[in-house]
Amino acid sequence: MERLAKIIRPTLGIFSNLGSAHDEGFTSLEEKVREKLKLFHEVEALIYCSDYGLLKSEIQHLKIPSISWGFKAGGNYLVQQQENKITLQGKKEEFNFVLPFTDKASVENALHGIFLMLHLKYSPSLIQERVTVLQSVPMRLELKQGINNCQVIDDSYNNDLGGLQISLDFLGGLQKKKKTLILSDILQTGLEDSELVSKIQEMITRSGVQQLIAIGPVLSKHRTQFLSKEIKSRFYETTAEALTKISWEEFNREIILIKGARIFQFERIVARLQRRVHGTRMEIDLNKMAHNLNFFKSRLNSGVKVMVMVKAFAYGSGSEEVANLLQFHRVDYLGVAYTDEGVDLRKNQISLPIMVMNPTEESFPLLLANRLEPTVYSMGLLKSLIEFLQGQPCAVHLEIETGMHRLGLEDNNLDEIIGLLKANPNISVASIFSHLAGADESKHDTYSQVQFELYQTAYEKIADALRIKPIRHILNSPGILRLPHLQMDMVRLGIGLYGVNPTTDSIDQLQPVATLKTVISQIKKLKAGESVGYGRWGQPDGDMTLATIAIGYADGFSRSFSRGIGQVIVAGKRAPVVGNVCMDMTMIDITGINAHEGDEVIIFGEGMPIQEVAANINTIPYEILTNTSERVKRVFFAGSY
Repeated sequence: MERLAKIIRPTLGIFSNLGSAHDEGFTSLEEKVREKLKLFHEVEALIYCSDYGLLKSEIQHLKIPSISWGFKAGGNYLVQQQENKITLQGKKEEFNFVLPFTDKASVENALHGIFLMLHLKYSPSLIQERVTVLQSVPMRLELKQGINNCQVIDDSYNNDLGGLQISLDFLGGLQKKKKTLILSDILQTGLEDSELVSKIQEMITRSGVQQLIAIGPVLSKHRTQFLSKEIKSRFYETTAEALTKISWEEFNREIILIKGARIFQFERIVARLQRRVHGTRMEIDLNKMAHNLNFFKSRLNSGVKVMVMVKAFAYGSGSEEVANLLQFHRVDYLGVAYTDEGVDLRKNQISLPIMVMNPTEESFPLLLANRLEPTVYSMGLLKSLIEFLQGQPCAVHLEIETGMHRLGLEDNNLDEIIGLLKANPNISVASIFSHLAGADESKHDTYSQVQFELYQTAYEKIADALRIKPIRHILNSPGILRLPHLQMDMVRLGIGLYGVNPTTDSIDQLQPVATLKTVISQIKKLKAGESVGYGRWGQPDGDMTLATIAIGYADGFSRSFSRGIGQVIVAGKRAPVVGNVCMDMTMIDITGINAHEGDEVIIFGEGMPIQEVAANINTIPYEILTNTSERVKRVFFAGSY
């Protein structure tokens, strides 16, 4: 570092963190810190986190000019975090910012940048503007569907102490009761084996893991350090031994974190545990979903709650996995269309309040048993609910008809509704809401305002009569973006969470979450005059290279994409559909494209925006997402730093 300092001659510095990386080759952590600090001896200011006590003491000992911050007292600034909102409290000044993420690593990275910009005299408003568009560093973690209703967190190519802690933190945020860790030896840490194993054992004990499968000579040698009544442990010298001796079918309804150094080839274990499905898959980037959630949160006034809609299999993305992410990020409510969707979430340990948009009389027992909160949209439904409850307590949401003309209580029913609720105090009103019919376009803004005023009148009538103040909400995703003055107490986030801009306005901060991919099953050479598919609708004008891809209308690739209307991406180039889409297969023209059997094909995603795909068949992105069959494997990507 001394030699680098002479070359770089830095004037400002950021010491980003103090972890276990690069420990090998140093006799102690103190020696590593002193060596790294040689780079900063001549800087005018060094920005660092004072929570790293060793780093703080060394910087003070060397008298390096510094700007220190920390979540604990002792630095120049005390940082306080409440979800994605942070306060920087200095001796004479205070700054407040909203971040587009909440995870520890991203927050720490962002704070270093914020303090650098403050030092360089950037205005807080400009800093906030630029912070809003920050993105988390992508993770290697993949959350995959496993055998026997398991979930598999695949982190099989990277293993160090810092990465293990992040993976365990991610595991802790998921709500399955049974958690298993499959772990390899951690290499090149610079620690003595006994000290390394002690650190690993301590991290695992805190993590809530119930079962450890440890692979490698070091972990096996120190197996006695893992003896615990709370954690069942098994040890194997090699991956090959584990593959032979473990009965893989024993794993059932649990979540399995697979964390290994590349040399251990844990991808072989992933292959044993991953559920077998055909080559079509939808990839869901949970990092981007969290980014979109925090982007929408950043548009809200302080104290406004967020209900996220996870109906229709979470817009095709997978309800359980999405709900787990939302619970981890502490949204206030979930919304589903039907009772059975809410029941499935409860079965998967989702404890958030859940509103059911379209309950039925037959579902009342399940509603009550699973702590689900029904929407009351008609007089008849309320009377049936009262009769069923027989005095049992139940929270409900009242939907007001204001011009959507879908579901909702009419103005002429409100007096009777109020009378029934007064007579049945066991029924509490959690919220009163309505739905805007045209929040996505400015041409409907006058109509939206009329709807809002009708809603306000109905709300005040009910609230005053019952002497209550239920949660007020009327905005959906486009409303959050376009009509912020109507936020009230809560908003309902739906398609926007998935990175689809539901308005006609230009908004470039949203990140598309889903990518639908398949593979080429076979390639053929056709000559002019030959035909393709049912009805012989494919009629090449000349010689053609034809590929059959493993997706059809049973997977959600609509038959409307037939005969050249639909296009897909192969090797970065567009290839049109030839003939009719079949139930399980589709033929495409790859003439002039360098492609091979087994190659990846993008149905929508990078290079093929879902908005364009939807427009090709005169529909909307909602339908494209929700039509993707549940037989299509969902692969969930999380993050690692």
